[in-house]
Amino acid sequence: MQTIVISGPPGVGKSTVGAALAATLDIPFFDTDERLREQSGKAPGELLRERGEPAFRAMEREVVDTLLRDGKPKVVAVGGGALVDRELRHRVVDAALVISLSARTETLRERLKGGEDRPLLGGAGAYGDELPRLLEARRSAYAECHLALATDDATPSELADSIVPWVERSLVAIPLGDRSYTVEIVRGDSTRIADRLATMGPSSLVVVADARVRRAQLAYATEMFRPLTVPRLDVTLAPGEAHKTVSSVSTIWDAALGGGIDRDAIVVGFGGGVVLDLAGFAAATLLRGVRWLSVPSTTLALIDASVGGKTGFDHPAGKNLVGAFHQPSGVVADLALLRTLPARERKAGLAEAAKIGLSSDASLFLRMEETAEALAAGDEDALLPVLHAAISAKARIVRNDETERGERALLNLGHTVGHALEAHGAFTRWLHGEAVAIGLVAELRAAAKLGKTDPALAGRVAALLGRLDLPTAASHADLAAALPWIDADKKRRGAQVRWPVVSAVGAASVEPVALSALKAALLSD
Repeated sequence: MQTIVISGPPGVGKSTVGAALAATLDIPFFDTDERLREQSGKAPGELLRERGEPAFRAMEREVVDTLLRDGKPKVVAVGGGALVDRELRHRVVDAALVISLSARTETLRERLKGGEDRPLLGGAGAYGDELPRLLEARRSAYAECHLALATDDATPSELADSIVPWVERSLVAIPLGDRSYTVEIVRGDSTRIADRLATMGPSSLVVVADARVRRAQLAYATEMFRPLTVPRLDVTLAPGEAHKTVSSVSTIWDAALGGGIDRDAIVVGFGGGVVLDLAGFAAATLLRGVRWLSVPSTTLALIDASVGGKTGFDHPAGKNLVGAFHQPSGVVADLALLRTLPARERKAGLAEAAKIGLSSDASLFLRMEETAEALAAGDEDALLPVLHAAISAKARIVRNDETERGERALLNLGHTVGHALEAHGAFTRWLHGEAVAIGLVAELRAAAKLGKTDPALAGRVAALLGRLDLPTAASHADLAAALPWIDADKKRRGAQVRWPVVSAVGAASVEPVALSALKAALLSD
C-alpha cells in the first residue's frame, strides 16, 4: 500500500475525509496544518500573517517532504496551498496517490463560516470573499492528481469508501495542469474502461479500431461497452503503418460528422500505436477539438502512443510529419489485450521501454536486464512494473516539456535511424519497435565514433535487446539505403539534427549534430 495525499481548497473536507480514509485502511493519519501547529505553537493562519507566505510555504514543504520520506503507508491531508508549489506537487505525485477534493463555491463558503483565521481569504469572518479568485488561481494545480472527487453531496465516510478501491490500482498521473490525466494499468478488467467513460459524461462515442483488433478483441469490446447507453459510432480502419495516412483520418472525420457528433462526444482509440495516433489527431481536429480516451492493445502503444499527446499521420516524405499535440482525457491499459498479440509484436514494444530506461531512468534499465527472459516470454508479473516505471519516466519528461521544445526530444533516442529504416522498408519490413531496437544500437555506436559516449554501452544495450529477442543490426546496404530518409527527420534544423546522446545508462542530453557527420559515423566500419 502506498501513501495517500489529500489535497484541495480550504473548507473542502481534507482532514475529515483523510481521517475517515486512514481509519478505513487502518494506517496512520497526518494533517500538515496540525504538524505546523505542533512545531510552532501557533495556528497556520497566525504563522502566515507573522512570517509571510514564502516563509510559511517553506515550512509547509519541509513538513510534507518529511512525512513522505520514510515511504511508509499513511494518509496525509495537506494545506490548501501546499501543492501550489510545482516542484513539491510533482514530488508528491511521484511518491504518493494524490486525491484532489473539490466543492462548489457556495458549499465552501458555508463550511468556512465561523472558522479559523484564513489570511488569504480576507481573515476570520470574511467567509471566503476572496475564494473565487483563489480557486481560479489554483485550479490547474488541483487538477494534477490521480483522482478528483467532489465533496458537496457525500459524507466523509462515503468519500473514504469511494477512494479505497483506488489505493491498490496501478496508476500514473500525467500532470499537465488543466490537461492532466491518469494512466491506469489493469489485468483483465474491461469494466474500468466503461467506468472511466461514464465519469466523463459523453454525449456519444466514436470508437476507432482497425480490422485486426476488431476481430481479435470482439468479445472484449462487447463487454467493454455493454454498460454504456450513449450512442456509439464504430469506425474500422485498415491495419498497419502503411495506412497511417490522411485518408484514414478522413474516414474517422466522415463517420463522426456524418453521425452528428457534438463537442461532448468522445473519441475512443482502441488498438495499437497507428490507431491511437489517428484517433487522437481526429479528436484534435473534429469540431476544433473533442476529448478522447486511449485504450492501447499493444505493448508499444501502451508505452509510447498512449502517453504524451503526440498524434498524427505519415506523409510520403516521412513518418509522423503531420500531427498535433492533443492530450487524451485518460488512458486505460488492460494487460489482457496483450495476451492475444503475436509474440513478435508483444516483444517489439519492449524496445521503447529500454529506450526510456537508457535515456532517463537507470533503475528501469537495470530491472529490464534482471528480468529480460521473463519479459520476452510475456510474464505479466515481470511486465507490469516495467510498464509502470516506463510510463512514469515518460510522464516526468512530458510534464516538463509537453510540446518537445527541449528534453522531450530524449524520447527520440533510436528513432532517427529507426524511422529511416521503417520508411526504407515501406513500413512493412520492420515493426516500429524492431526498427527502434536497431536504431538504438546503431546510434550508440555512431555516438561512440564521434567521441560522445562510451563504446562499451552499445554492446551492453545490444545484449539486453538480444535477450528480449529483438533485432540489433541492419545490413550495411539497408542502413545506407535508409539514410536519405534522415533528411526528412522532424528534429532536423537545416544541416543539423537535434540528436539524443547517452553519456551513461539513465543519463542523456540532446545535442545538435551535423547530418553529414552522423551519416558518416553510421556507415563507417
